[in-house]
Formats: sequence, structure tokens, C-alpha cells
Amino acid sequence: MERFFPNRRLGLLVAFVSLLAGSWTYASYQYQKSSRSMASAGLNFLASLSTEQRAKATFQFEDDQRMVWHFIPDSMFPRKGISFKELNSSQQKLAHALLSSGLSQRGYQKATTIMSLESILKELEQGKGPVRDPDLYFISLFGEPSESKTWGWRFEGHHLSLNYTVVGGQWIASAPSFMGSNPAEVKQGPREGLRVLSREEDLGRDLVKSLDKKQAELAVINKEAPKDIITSNVRKVEPANAQGLSVSKMTKQQATLLMELLDEYAHNLPEDLAEPEIVKIHKAGTDKIRFAWAGGFEPGTGHYYRIQGPTFLVEYDNTQNNANHAHSVWRGLEGDWGLDLLKLHYDQAHPTRQKN
Repeated sequence: MERFFPNRRLGLLVAFVSLLAGSWTYASYQYQKSSRSMASAGLNFLASLSTEQRAKATFQFEDDQRMVWHFIPDSMFPRKGISFKELNSSQQKLAHALLSSGLSQRGYQKATTIMSLESILKELEQGKGPVRDPDLYFISLFGEPSESKTWGWRFEGHHLSLNYTVVGGQWIASAPSFMGSNPAEVKQGPREGLRVLSREEDLGRDLVKSLDKKQAELAVINKEAPKDIITSNVRKVEPANAQGLSVSKMTKQQATLLMELLDEYAHNLPEDLAEPEIVKIHKAGTDKIRFAWAGGFEPGTGHYYRIQGPTFLVEYDNTQNNANHAHSVWRGLEGDWGLDLLKLHYDQAHPTRQKN
């Protein structure tokens, strides 16, 4: 296990794995910090809304809308929920408090910077593209925020879809989790050089360029990158075929680099949510993870990668707008919208129920 972790977290994670010991008990304890933060932020936000605003922002937990998501502009995919445009400044601050409760400081900075890129696109496109507005980001709450009950929430708009499910006030699922960036690199103006998803791109490129010829023959699945992430906004992700280079065929340095890349995605979340995600990856077997690449190796050329393990799928694509428009997503193969946690919760609540 040691070779796959950055040293700064090795001791914590080794201890966490042993405490986890194949059950969810310790994980649920860890999640309580974020669960309390989300519940408090959600209740404060709801309390600030008028009756009309609350009607727009809230849904039943079982509502089909909970699994309706996308990452394209609102003018192309009209969203439900309540937008920042409909909130006053005090309400917007409370909305940001809810957003930050589901993200690490790093993740929150990425999310808010992604929102701010709408202003750059508006200036670049001069009204020729979709509606660009940094206030067209929506909050939806499913069920009532609670430290003891099951509920969920989503923060979504162009290039952001962050979906959370809190089960029994303890367990938290945080997928699908989508972040995109257009432009991937700001080419001009006062923010020239800004790259929101720089590490997601650079670490993936470093890894593929480190491969020898035999490894590259397994990892590179196509000379041309797809036009977008392959899974798009489907509700249920099916495992991709077994293409790509497995961790078992990587060197120690390459495997460490791959785990550093996964760490970058996982730690968009608060620490108490990120570490269990990494532990789940290890418990399922790092040797079963595959890395696949398509497209060019150099900056400015269209490229795509996929990382898949038994429990998760990561996709990254940068091909649009002359390879300056990036999309990235983390999906749970069984855990999107907390479906695995909901099943576990139900099984524990009704242990004697008959199974067909």
C-alpha cells in the first residue's frame, strides 16, 4: 500500500484503513463533521428564503429531479431550483456557506473560479454564444436538511454539478461531481495564465509521458480524443471495457503519480469525505485500476483520459475550443446519489426483510 500514497497522508490512511475494518461504522463517525456542517448551512439558507423562494428551492427527497443533472449552460438546459440571480446579497452569502460545506478550501476555490469564468466568456463571445452569467448557478434541496435524517442537495450551473446525499444524517455520498473550465487557460486580459484545472491536466500528462513503449501500447486507446467525456450526463454509469494500463503494470513512481492525480480529485471534498474515498479505492484493490489515454501528449492538443477502478470512474477531456475547454467528472459506479449507502441503510434498518 505504501508505494501508492503521498507520504504526508500515509500514516493517517493506514490507521484509517485498520479502523475501518470492513465496516461503515468508523466512516459514519468521520462523516458527522461534514454532515453537521451541511445540515446547519442548509437550514440557515432555507430560513433566509421567502415562501415563494422556498417553493422553488426545495423538493421531496424521492423527487425524480434529484437525478436530473447536466453541466451545460442554463440557456441550453433550463434548471429547476433557485438561482443566485434570485437571491439578495445576504442570501447569496448563505448559499456560498452551503457550497463551501461540501468542498475543501481547494475545491471551493475551484468552484467559485469556474463560476467567475462566465464573465470572461461573456466578454469573449460578445453575445454570440449561450447566455453567460456568473449568477446562473442553482441550489436545490431534496428533503429537509437534518443531522439525523436522509436528505440531499445540489449546486449546479455551467461547468459545475456537485451532488450530495446525506443518509441517516451520517453517511455522505458526493457523486456525480463535475467541474469544467472554459477557457481551460485564460489567454489574455488581467487574469491571463489562469488554469482552474491545471493539476488535473498536468498530472495526467506527466503520467502518460512517463510510460515506456510497451506501457503506452496498453494505455493509449485512440490517437484522437473524443469530443467530450464519454459518460456525459447519464444517470447510471456502466463500467468501461477493460482497456488501458493497469496499476499492476506501472512502476512505483508511475503508480504514485496516478494516486496523486486521484488525490487531486478526491480532495476537492472536505478531508473527512476525501480520505474515505481514497480508502475505498485501496480496499477494492489498486492493482485493478486502469489508466487510459486518447489524443495528443503535448499542451494545446486535444486529449482525454479515463481512470477506472472497481468503485469509481474518473474522466477528463480537453478537446473543444482548440483544446482549451476542459471537462472533468468523478462518478461512483454504485454510489452516485448515494444509492449504495441508501441500500446499506435500508438493509441495516430492516435486517430481517426477505430478499427475492
